[in-house]
Amino acid sequence: MASAGRENLDVEHVARYDEKEDASASDEVALLVDLGLDDRSEVVDLGAGTGQFALAVARICDRVVAVDISPVMLARLRAKVTASGLSNIDVVQAGFVSYEHRGKAADVVYSRWALHHLPDFWKSVALANMRRIVRPGGLLRLWDIVYSFDASDAEERIEAWCATLPAAPRNEGEWNRGDLEEHVRDEHSTYTWLLEPMIERSGFRIERAEHSLDGFQAQYVARAT
Repeated sequence: MASAGRENLDVEHVARYDEKEDASASDEVALLVDLGLDDRSEVVDLGAGTGQFALAVARICDRVVAVDISPVMLARLRAKVTASGLSNIDVVQAGFVSYEHRGKAADVVYSRWALHHLPDFWKSVALANMRRIVRPGGLLRLWDIVYSFDASDAEERIEAWCATLPAAPRNEGEWNRGDLEEHVRDEHSTYTWLLEPMIERSGFRIERAEHSLDGFQAQYVARAT
């Protein structure tokens, strides 16, 4: 629970989360369909949050396991699942390391903006667990806040990143500079040149790696070997 992230245990933050953050769920589902996702596929969504992606992909695939450690996020997720009428979503309280998969091996393991809650050692353990979950040839889709610049440039680049948001946002609930500062200070985003070898050493082959121009986001498609 200590790795859940302060904001993810905050009832007010979770209540506003879908207004603050768009998970690009429809685009993510379309990408996975292009990569082979279909109505027979099983998907494990690790760090599912309020379920934006889980609810979208459940309309396409056979089964989704939506996993999150935060009881506050899970309460919101379960309410949305009930309201949706979908019967193929299993909601599980667990973390990246503690989740134990049951049933057939997953075809897709998905995680967006969650792995950074773990220090690097535990990221490697989490990635090994993801490899155990997914079948050979299955997919890992990972999208996170990952730094693609050199350590020598960190101070300048992080200051520039924090300066992109106002100290006092116009509307309540919007992201602000303090959120970015808190992320750098208290969470565990790592460098692309550390994370990518971890992914491959865990038994995945990276097929696609996209680094944002500002150097603060990375998206991966990797296949289990």
